[in-house]
Amino acid sequence: MNMSESDKIFANKIYLYLAALFITSLVVSNLIFQKFFYWYPFDFSINGIKLFELSVGILPYPITFLVTDLISEIYGQKKANQVVIAGIFASFFSLLIILVSTYVPALENSPIGDKTFSKVFSFSGIAVLSSMLAYLFAQFIDIKIYHFWKNLTNGKMLWLRNNFSTFSSQIIDTTTVIGLLCYFEVIDWENFTALVVSGVVFKIFIAFLDTPLLYLFVYIFRRRFKLKVGEEIRFN
Repeated sequence: MNMSESDKIFANKIYLYLAALFITSLVVSNLIFQKFFYWYPFDFSINGIKLFELSVGILPYPITFLVTDLISEIYGQKKANQVVIAGIFASFFSLLIILVSTYVPALENSPIGDKTFSKVFSFSGIAVLSSMLAYLFAQFIDIKIYHFWKNLTNGKMLWLRNNFSTFSSQIIDTTTVIGLLCYFEVIDWENFTALVVSGVVFKIFIAFLDTPLLYLFVYIFRRRFKLKVGEEIRFN
């Protein structure tokens, strides 16, 4: 499609903001994962382990899949993969900053001492490593499946590729990251099944909720840049 220079600049600016939203959500989810909450009003359990006791790190994580689906739909697979790679870089860089900060000794009058700082961030390195391995598989699979269904349906049935790609990738992501955290003894193995089931159910629930949002954002983009169904913004 032919775009004016002003439209190209505007489209690039939006892409930058979407990338920033994606990277922030990803990095923050790895930093806050040690706080847990109970999100369901009923009492369910597996082998005595309560379901739906989830890490707050799961809250911003679904945003990453919504953003990659939106970028995939409007900007194409190449741009979506670029954001994923940038997210990996940002996560490992945040890990480096945490490691350096941990080894720098705190002053006696520091509001946060070494012990408190280490307690909050001590598992962040393992969390980032585990999350990145899971995330690497899940995001690339999400993008691959999304474009498979997009090509198969000729750009139609947005709800199908949005949900099918997200469901598959979220199951892979949740199982892998919980498995790695159990392997590194951050989480007990007895909690594995309950955490996986809770995480997958929660993420699928959120995926259903974000489908109308994806439709809305795609409609806005198509109207603003005069895109046809299935058409993507291309930059030379």
